[in-house]
Amino acid sequence: MRAKRSLLKRFFGILGPGLVTGAADDDPSGIATYAQAGAAFSYGMLWTVPVTLPLMMGVQEICDRTALATGDSLGTLARRRFDRQPRIVIGILTVALLGANTMSSAADLMAVGQGMQMLGAGPDQLWTALAGIGITVALVAGRFSVMAKIFKWLCLTLLAYVCVLFVSDIDWRDVLAGLLGLDFRFSLDYLGFIVAVLGTTISPYLFFWQSAHRVEELREENDDGDDAVSLEARPVSSANNKLRAARADVFIGMFFSVLVMFSIIAATAATVGKHGGQISSAADAARALEPIVGPAAKFLFAAGFVGSGVLGVPVLAGSASAGLAGLWGKQWGIDRSVRRAPVFYTLLGVATLGGVLITFFVEDPIQLLILSAIVNGVAAAPFLIVTMLISGDRKIMGEYRNGKLAAALGWGTTAIMVVTGCTGIWVAIAGS
Repeated sequence: MRAKRSLLKRFFGILGPGLVTGAADDDPSGIATYAQAGAAFSYGMLWTVPVTLPLMMGVQEICDRTALATGDSLGTLARRRFDRQPRIVIGILTVALLGANTMSSAADLMAVGQGMQMLGAGPDQLWTALAGIGITVALVAGRFSVMAKIFKWLCLTLLAYVCVLFVSDIDWRDVLAGLLGLDFRFSLDYLGFIVAVLGTTISPYLFFWQSAHRVEELREENDDGDDAVSLEARPVSSANNKLRAARADVFIGMFFSVLVMFSIIAATAATVGKHGGQISSAADAARALEPIVGPAAKFLFAAGFVGSGVLGVPVLAGSASAGLAGLWGKQWGIDRSVRRAPVFYTLLGVATLGGVLITFFVEDPIQLLILSAIVNGVAAAPFLIVTMLISGDRKIMGEYRNGKLAAALGWGTTAIMVVTGCTGIWVAIAGS
C-alpha cells in the first residue's frame, strides 16, 4: 500500500508546468471551438486530435527545454539571441499578443460568469467582475508556490468533459472513421475550422507560459537564492533526472489536453451534431447538452469552463507579460514583488483588469475570440521561428540544443502553422 502511495506521490510530483500549460490550452475559447467543430461536422474533425498531439508535444518540449537549459524565459532569451531590429519586430508581435490575450481573457471571464450563473450562483456580470478582480489580486499578492498548487488543482476541473463523454451516446465506429480522417471535407467552413482548431491548440501564449512557468519552478527549487538553476549548473545525474521528469510532465500535459479536446468534440458530435443546434460559446454547448443528455451534462460542462476560465486568465495574462518584460530586460515573475518587477505587474494588470473592463462593453464574446484567434494565427509562425532559432543555438543551449527529432518536429510544426495562417487569411477573404 505504501509503495502504491509513493508511486502516486512521485507521479503527481513531476506534474507542473506541462500539465498546467496543457490544461490552459483548453480554456473556454478552446472549449467553444471544439464544441462548434463537433456540432457542425459531427465526428469529422476528430482526425485533428492525433495530428495535433505530436506537434504540441514537440513544440512545448522545446520551449520547456530552453528554460531548463538556460534558466531564462523565452523573452529573455530572445533579447540575448537577436539584435536590436529583430527585437523590435518581436516586441511588436508580443504587444499584439498581449492585446489578443486581453481580449481572450475578457471572453474567458464572461464564460466564468455564465458558468456560475448556470450553476445557480447568481448573475453572470457579478461573477465576471469578481473573477477578474480576484485573479488580479491573487497574482499580485500570492506566492508562486501557492499559485502553482492552485493551478494544478484547477486542472482537475477539466475531467468534467471526460465525464460528459461517458454520459453521451457515442458511435465508436464513427469515432474511428473520424480519427482516421475518412470524413474530411473540402469546404470553406471545414477548412476554417481546421485553422481554428490548430490555432487554438498551438497558440503563441503557450510557448511563453511553458518557459516562464518552468523558470519560476526552477527558482523555487533554489534554496541558495532566487535565481533559476539551469541544467548545466547541476550535477550530471541531477540534470538528467530533471530533464526526464520535465519531459514526462510536458508529454502528460499535452496528452491530457488532447484527451479533453477529443471528449468535447466527440460528446457534442454525438448530441448536438446529431440533433442540430447552434453553438457559439462554451455556455451554448452546456445549454444544448441539457435537453439531450440531461442536467448532469449541463452542470459538468459549466463547471468545466468555470475552472478552465479561472486557470486560463492568469496564463493568458502572465505569458505575454513575462515575454515582454524579459524582452525589455526587466524583472518578471509571480515570485517577484511588485517593487522588484513593476513593469511585469503593470502588464499583468493591463491584461486582467483590461479584460474585466472589456466585458462591460461587449455582450457577445465570440467577436473577441475571432479577433484574438486571427492575431494568434498570424503570430504563431513568427514566434515558432524565434523559438526554433533559440533552441537550436549552440551558444545559448549548449549540449541541450535541438536534436534531429526535435528539429524536425519543430520546423515541421512551423511550416504547418505558416500554411495554416495563409489558409485562414484565404478563407476569411473567400468567405467574405
